[in-house]
Amino acid sequence: MTSQTKSGSGSGTITTRDGTQIFYKDWGTGQPVVFHHGWPLSSDDWDAQMLFFLSKGYRVIAHDRRGHGRSTQTDIGNEMDTYAADVAELAAHLDLKDAIHVGHSTGGGEVARYVAQYGSSGRVAKAVLIGAVPPIMLKTPANPGGLPIEVFDGFRSAQAANRAQFFRDVPAGPFYGFNRPGAEVSQGVVDNWWRQGMMGGTKAHYDCIKAFSETDFTEDLKAIDVPVLVMHGDDDQIVPIADSALLAIKLLKKGELKIYKGFPHGMATTHADIINADLLAFFEA
Repeated sequence: MTSQTKSGSGSGTITTRDGTQIFYKDWGTGQPVVFHHGWPLSSDDWDAQMLFFLSKGYRVIAHDRRGHGRSTQTDIGNEMDTYAADVAELAAHLDLKDAIHVGHSTGGGEVARYVAQYGSSGRVAKAVLIGAVPPIMLKTPANPGGLPIEVFDGFRSAQAANRAQFFRDVPAGPFYGFNRPGAEVSQGVVDNWWRQGMMGGTKAHYDCIKAFSETDFTEDLKAIDVPVLVMHGDDDQIVPIADSALLAIKLLKKGELKIYKGFPHGMATTHADIINADLLAFFEA
């Protein structure tokens, strides 16, 4: 494969067909690596990866999903098909070829849908799903191991009642495993999660709970033809591994699964050195 050497542009926005402005960062030269963040965060959640892979000679790109971060606080289009279409418009705008797409949590669903629907014509070389939501989080007759709808209704209720407090409780507790006995809590990490979350629009965040919990990515995973690395902590309290990575790997044609003992949902932040090294090995393989 040939690597793209076009220089990044720093940062900017694109305007999608429905008038939404999508903020993105685009740094460096070389093969593009595109990072897709989780709910309710922004491209800033990838700071540790952006700096690392920039230093390794990659062109690193991350965007704020519609309704999140510095992008338009949309009241429409806050679902996976539109998220993937937005990524396709960004990839076309930046003329990305041979790109590696890395998605965390909700962003992993976005990667699965984008690669399945738009990954042909040399746009995508590889993909990575980190603590990702596919195949589907919600408990259904076809997915008996999923989480009941009451879990996600609880998310919606907590956000509607007091988003500012909810966005403290999630990172201070299960997201980074800071609620585990003996955990070394980083207040800066908690504060940064809150900062990112509060930048976005509450309507988009509310809608996104349905998008990440109820979207079925089974057919997307089956359709992906490129190599996919699935990375998941076995102590992920947000996206339990048994109903996500352990099922997703069975649906992928060219999947590789790496399980991290005791690692939390936000392991790309709490254990960036280990995750970055494994990502690099997969990129270079």
